[in-house]
Amino acid sequence: MPASMPFVWYELMTSDPAAAKSFYGNVVGWTTKDMPIDGKTYTVLEAGGAGVAGLMGTPPDAAARGAKPAWSGYIGVDDVDAMAARIVGAGGSLCMPPTDIPTVGRFAVMADPMGATFMLFTPLPHQGDMPPAPPSLSPGTIGWHEHYTDNLDAAWTFYASMFGWTKADAMDMGDMGVYQMFRTRAGDADGGMMQRAPGTPGPLWQYYFVVDAIDAAVERVKAGGGQVVHGPQEVPGGMWIILGVDPQGASFALVAPRR
Repeated sequence: MPASMPFVWYELMTSDPAAAKSFYGNVVGWTTKDMPIDGKTYTVLEAGGAGVAGLMGTPPDAAARGAKPAWSGYIGVDDVDAMAARIVGAGGSLCMPPTDIPTVGRFAVMADPMGATFMLFTPLPHQGDMPPAPPSLSPGTIGWHEHYTDNLDAAWTFYASMFGWTKADAMDMGDMGVYQMFRTRAGDADGGMMQRAPGTPGPLWQYYFVVDAIDAAVERVKAGGGQVVHGPQEVPGGMWIILGVDPQGASFALVAPRR
């Protein structure tokens, strides 16, 4: 079993970066910092002074291929090239070959054997002090990772064998099947997998952003031109969630400790 490799970054590619920056700043409470990378503007989304995610405009070549606004998650690995080769050998796909991000690190875009996409990332050694990461489940952090797949057993075997994730509790959801919770690092469960319902989008990954209270966040989503497509719903553990779509069409989710 490999050492556990968690998600380390989250990124939105969108058709309107300025509008997305305003929307998520208001809804989630992120502060923003623009930085130039390779001649383009990249916006870092910060919680408690530390970067937790980023957003950028959809590259023209990707837009020409029909890429829609979407969130992606980066899994931290020691060697992007070696892991990409392992994933392809295990039945996954290489969607974008390993590429350097100047002064930042190296990444690749992959798909699991069922077709859900994710990123691999190896950072360059950092020079100097970094702000401390905000505490787990504090506002603006990513509180949950959810995977919808067409083959739950195969998906679990793939991610566990590639990244060393471990099972937590499982819940029987009746006609919806089993919801398998998992850990991407030591500590409490930070994600769940389930069989994709017929006719729903996917296979895909969904990321939950932590807010203080779900009802107030719902009002901010609506005021900003977004849509709530599911919830508010209470989930085991007493947390509240919604699933939403931002004004540019990207799916997102929110989780809060209170209604």
